[in-house]
Amino acid sequence: MDAVGVIADRYLGELARLNPILATRLGEQVDGLPDFSPDGAEALVDAGRAARHALADADRGAAGSVPEALGDARCRRLLLDRVDVAEAQHEAGEHLRPLRVIGSPVEAVRGAFDPMPRVTNDDWELIGGRLARVPAAYRSLQTALEAGMAAGLTAAPRQAAACAEQLAAWAGDTGRPSWFHGLVAGASGDWPQRLASAATAAGAAAGELGAWLRSSYVPACAETPDAVGAERYAVAARAMLGSRLDPNDAYAWAWEELHAIEVEMRRIVGEVKPGATLAEAMAHLDATDEFVVGEAALSGWLQDLMDRTVASLQGSHFDLAPEIRRVEAMIAPPGTAAAQYYSPPSADFRRPGRTWYPTLGRDHFPLWSEYSTCYHEGVPGHHMQLAHWVWMGSRLSRFQTTVVVSGNIEGWALYAERLMDELGAFDIPAKRLGYLVAQQLRATRVIIDIGMHLELTIPTGQAFHPGERWTAQLGRTFLGHHAMKDPAFLDSEWVRYLGWPAQAISYKLGERAWLAGRDAARRRAASEGRPLDAKAWHMAALSMGSCGLDDLAAELPGLVAT
Repeated sequence: MDAVGVIADRYLGELARLNPILATRLGEQVDGLPDFSPDGAEALVDAGRAARHALADADRGAAGSVPEALGDARCRRLLLDRVDVAEAQHEAGEHLRPLRVIGSPVEAVRGAFDPMPRVTNDDWELIGGRLARVPAAYRSLQTALEAGMAAGLTAAPRQAAACAEQLAAWAGDTGRPSWFHGLVAGASGDWPQRLASAATAAGAAAGELGAWLRSSYVPACAETPDAVGAERYAVAARAMLGSRLDPNDAYAWAWEELHAIEVEMRRIVGEVKPGATLAEAMAHLDATDEFVVGEAALSGWLQDLMDRTVASLQGSHFDLAPEIRRVEAMIAPPGTAAAQYYSPPSADFRRPGRTWYPTLGRDHFPLWSEYSTCYHEGVPGHHMQLAHWVWMGSRLSRFQTTVVVSGNIEGWALYAERLMDELGAFDIPAKRLGYLVAQQLRATRVIIDIGMHLELTIPTGQAFHPGERWTAQLGRTFLGHHAMKDPAFLDSEWVRYLGWPAQAISYKLGERAWLAGRDAARRRAASEGRPLDAKAWHMAALSMGSCGLDDLAAELPGLVAT
């Protein structure tokens, strides 16, 4: 491996040492949890600085040597970009206010147990060790939040309140046993009894942190605005996209994209139920279209869809290794966000890639609206990309197969939905409407995420509050008008956007980059007198490993060129 890859992987190893949750994701058998305190955050930044210095030293020693290989150049750009982003986020004090409904340390501690094997005695020994560390992890988070309060750097109250609710659900404060007790209850032999005290302590720690958030933190951050402003948003956007965002361009483009999607939706509504509104057509499909009842039936349907999709794409549009031709469909635990999500396989494939579906207490599941999201989270979406990166571990640095850029992976997953549409997967109006409803939500996200956080003006030509400045509440109202989902889901989405600036824009802006790259590759192939080989292009694109949108824009057009 080139020196760049060695340095990048050494940095990844240091990150995994400081963040044992990452180590678990990498397949290491560890029981630790991160130190979320200011000291722990400083150690992470120091690791990045050391990697940057090591790279500079290697460059000086390699002066005059052979040119760097393409893959090493990609690795270099990714490493420097991620180190720079982490340092910028630290300088902005983001580690002192890391509360949000999804992707926060609150959720990370609970979610740290999801990828851990639960079969052997050694597995349960590790789970017990990690359970015992939950109280210290949550105390370290409280230390960071207290430091943020002292410095005047706090999360917005909606995020704090949402995290308090999550902690209450996991602690068992809502009348159920704690999530941690439920975890150990599934163990065999005497492990439930042996781990009971650790589970009790973990649940109590979650409850105590949630109570402190409600009693002390939420009042302290009551005046913190939802909007993060231009400076923080620029850093967040670079972290999410791997490029420097022109927010005005993206904002204007998203209005045009939303309009085009909704024109097509109105046409399809006429085929589903002539004369109906969109809401009426959706209600009609919910009542009359195919459905399943119960979590077991839902899990079985999801698994069958994933298996059939892999079989239909393998050999024609993709060439997947045998180890990754199956993704497991899972039901998400209570307290998670309202949207489906994906977890990649471990490096040794002992833990497979998994899609997680939150049922939100429901028992009846209409299926017309589910296909698009399943393609996004499973195949040919996240699983096909992220699991292939794991399989590419012998050819790429581990850093390139582990450290993700949201615009790349969410853009690929949205591209995957569009690819399935192009291949005829949404061949009846009901399925196509489900696809368009999902597209509508993603375009709406770009408008309100940029609009709310930068407090932009709503264009005067729009029917919705023309000429007014965006507020959080206007964002929620607009979301309700342009994303036909259950109100509880939309509430969760809205709070998520406010707490995770620029993450919501990574889907459509990432898709735009992937589609532009494919269109450029097709034009190049046509100029050479040949069609674009879809399978070869897809596999070359997936085999690049992690990179930002700037790298995608530069490289996708020339892949598999003669």
